[in-house]
Amino acid sequence: MIKAIIIDDEPLARLLIKEYLAAHPNIQIARECNDGFEGVKAIMLEQPDLVFLDIQMPKINGFEMLELIENRPHVIFTTAFDEHAIRAFDSHAVDY
Repeated sequence: MIKAIIIDDEPLARLLIKEYLAAHPNIQIARECNDGFEGVKAIMLEQPDLVFLDIQMPKINGFEMLELIENRPHVIFTTAFDEHAIRAFDSHAVDY
């Protein structure tokens, strides 16, 4: 079982990710978060295998959020902004 967290400030985006993941019963959504600070807390508490992470969020963005995490899980960036792709892969993203 793969434990995952979805971190995105858009409720519709979180819903779409959950709908896509419904076809993959081996992925368990442990938590949903709507900002980076909540995401950091959730990652530290849940210690997920995988994080679906938005970049553009209020308070702190996805890149700033990752800098606060010592033991990073695998990350898939889920964003509509293609200009962040190189930085995402420099952050060791699994996918973008």
